[in-house]
Amino acid sequence: MKILVGNCFAIYKKELQGYFASPLAYGVAGLFWLVNGVWYSMSLFGLLRDVGQYDMQQSLQGGSPVAVDVPFLVLQNFLGVLGVISLVVLPMLSMGLYAEERRQGTLELIATSPVHNWAVALAKLLGVLTFFVGMILPLMLCEAVTFSAANPPLAPTLFLVSHLGLVLMAASVLSMGMFISSLTASTLLSVVFTFVLVLMLVLLEGIGSLVGGAMGEALTHLSLLKHYGDWVQGNFDSSALVLFGSYIFLGLFLTAQSIETLRFQRS
Repeated sequence: MKILVGNCFAIYKKELQGYFASPLAYGVAGLFWLVNGVWYSMSLFGLLRDVGQYDMQQSLQGGSPVAVDVPFLVLQNFLGVLGVISLVVLPMLSMGLYAEERRQGTLELIATSPVHNWAVALAKLLGVLTFFVGMILPLMLCEAVTFSAANPPLAPTLFLVSHLGLVLMAASVLSMGMFISSLTASTLLSVVFTFVLVLMLVLLEGIGSLVGGAMGEALTHLSLLKHYGDWVQGNFDSSALVLFGSYIFLGLFLTAQSIETLRFQRS
């Protein structure tokens, strides 16, 4: 067990170092911060302006000001868009997890190594997920500083649960993207097919509403954005936790089987 953990940590460390040494990863992170930073500023100041204008209008008409939970609305607006932007960025992070190994000819070494395929896949997933968490931490810091000045303050549980939903949704997409990456040596094909898969998972909610009935409810339940949106609104649902965990497990399982197939072909 100690050897297995040591091997997993070595692969995790190698994967994480690869992202921090990649100019592409820095470019993706920089664009991610720029877009989300601009949107956060627009969302915050736009909502404050609208609330101020509404209060002024109420005062001129002799009405009493209406209490508006500005931090909650800002969090909802920002994380809603952040989730969509993340779904676009995540395929770019997962595209090279195995495709790059296959292109460089090192995938055969991984497939025939004594380290179990599950351990390799889990270490790679944790590596790319850690990098993504590092991407959202500065945004979380900006949010925390802003919300600390709110009166009444935003509930810490809502702040943490909503961002946990983002991390779990990201882990689900990265896990499925890792499987697609294990099937091809082309990072371009990997990112395209992963994006198509993500798009299908996003559209399931709309398809489910059109289908209706038990089948429609089942399709809607499989939508990633639906459960993420519920968590952002503060509606913690254990079924969403099961769904995210299922996607993560499915991606790990399919990746391990893909590499096991390659191991069988080489033996």
